[in-house]
Amino acid sequence: MPGELIHDRPRDGVLRLTISNASKRNALDQALLDAIALALDGVDARCVLLTGAQGMFSSGYDIGGIAEGDFAEEAERLVAHPFTAALEALDACPVPTVAALPGHTIGGGLELALACDLRLAAEGILLGMPPAKLGLVYSHTGLRRFVEAIGAPRTRELFLLGRNVDAATAFSWGLVNGVLAPGELDEVALDTAQELADNAPLSVRGTKRVLRELARADGELDPEVERELLELRHASFVSEDLREGVRAFGEKRPARWKGR
Repeated sequence: MPGELIHDRPRDGVLRLTISNASKRNALDQALLDAIALALDGVDARCVLLTGAQGMFSSGYDIGGIAEGDFAEEAERLVAHPFTAALEALDACPVPTVAALPGHTIGGGLELALACDLRLAAEGILLGMPPAKLGLVYSHTGLRRFVEAIGAPRTRELFLLGRNVDAATAFSWGLVNGVLAPGELDEVALDTAQELADNAPLSVRGTKRVLRELARADGELDPEVERELLELRHASFVSEDLREGVRAFGEKRPARWKGR
């Protein structure tokens, strides 16, 4: 049976996507990866929360069921298209994304989590990248994502040794943003998603756009991109939301955002 992506709306403005593939420890198959990309296409939410069912986030690519004779072609097809599409959808998602990791988060599952803006992990889980144990050369785009998040020395340690690290170590490296008791993870993740959803939409979307362009740039920003980012900043200064945010701050009340 293929994996399933469960959708629900647990809080106002929050879309929760739950990876469910119980028989394979939430391994990422084509159906799951395509569903993630589809769910994020034109997303109608102010925050997306990505998590896993059955006390697991994801064990990575679902390569165990690929026939040996077709292994190279099928494995490369899985990684080259659906996995890349899911990662690109998370990268391009205009609203904040949070990964809540209730259990072990391995291989492609860890890169999927790393593509989210924030990651919260349950105490006691393990995170790891096993390519060195499998004979796989990981993609340069994936390795770059890890270098940007935790630096080259920790990326070397993670990939060359192929060892799993615990949640506390992952936090000290900057691989996750917080570590919670297992019984607290769901509620804290929802509270975090709600807080993100309640923030000014123009500000959040604009900041994500700027961060995305900075990550893409190799050195100086392209002049045209820099001009667009400056216009984006100027637009925020003349927006109704900025005036509302300043008034709400002074009046000590929640802001009523209009997104314009």
